Amino acid sequence: MNPTARYWLRMTALNAAAAAFVAVAFNGVTWQTPWRRTLEVLTVGFVFASTIGPICAIVIPRIAHAARCRVRSAAIVWALLIPAMIVIGTAGSLVAILILRVVGYIPTNDLVVVWFVGGLKITIIVTLLFGIFGTAVETLVARLNETTVALRTKERDEADARRLAAEAQLASLESRVNPHFLFNTLNSIAALVHDNPAAAERMTAQLAALMRSSLDHQSPLVTLDEELRVARTYLDIEQVRFGARLRFDFDADAEARRILVPRLSVQTLVENSVKYAVSPRRDGASIAVQAAQTDGLLRVIVEDDGPGFAPSAIADGHGIALLKSRLQMAFGGRAALDVDSKPGRTTITMTVPSGTGNTTVGAS
Repeated sequence: MNPTARYWLRMTALNAAAAAFVAVAFNGVTWQTPWRRTLEVLTVGFVFASTIGPICAIVIPRIAHAARCRVRSAAIVWALLIPAMIVIGTAGSLVAILILRVVGYIPTNDLVVVWFVGGLKITIIVTLLFGIFGTAVETLVARLNETTVALRTKERDEADARRLAAEAQLASLESRVNPHFLFNTLNSIAALVHDNPAAAERMTAQLAALMRSSLDHQSPLVTLDEELRVARTYLDIEQVRFGARLRFDFDADAEARRILVPRLSVQTLVENSVKYAVSPRRDGASIAVQAAQTDGLLRVIVEDDGPGFAPSAIADGHGIALLKSRLQMAFGGRAALDVDSKPGRTTITMTVPSGTGNTTVGAS
């Protein structure tokens, strides 16, 4: 129900209450009064209330609004409203008497003395009583509505501020991830420039392809299929450096490849394996990447057979810590990043929702 309809519904209820009040307070109606007499008194009272009430409902709010715009004193506002109510009650009472005369309820010789003069005092009392009450109620309703709108506006503004802050923080985190990957790769290229120029050249071309892929997709989420291609290209780059010391394998079903994951997420995990499993060992290590969708969740598992590391030693600026923050921002509590590391086996599992809204049709 719209506000206007609710307003007039309240006014109708107030008119009915006024008619009932007049019947009981001024006409002696009780539960023992014959129902015909009760109905007659209520009908006459409702006619009076219906001629006075709508005029008050239209005029009084406008007078109150105009008065509040010009003066701040509530006493002055009420000093203007009360005479207005008396005038409206008097005019409305006259209209009601004329209506009752037209339908033949009031005899002509009783028109002025019995009804208008005799009932004017009652009309003014009831008009003031219910007019003041109704005005006070509508003032409170208006203030409540204004407060509700203000609170909703504040909540919306705060939500927008939180969203913008999250987007800014996410952009900041991503800007820290990309240089991290870039600097590591450039260091690898620098190490190969003199000893193996051809390998350095191939790595430079692969790095350019990776950077082009990153710049072409500004969204923080990409399909797993695309992310696996980026991770494989990264490992191809690192394999130029490590040779047979770096062994890797990818296994992901077609459905899983369509699901969205944070950009450079899998690359971050395989980079972690290269850093902690392949680099420190003479024999290197094997890296296995598996992805499958089950029970509405996508699980991406990156496993290596390196010496392991202490999960508690992961610093805030570490790639895994950054990825946890990115998952939290992108998916909230629906995503997780679990680390299980011990000598000879490290497993990192990234879990993201795979339900409606987190798939992109057309990934291969």
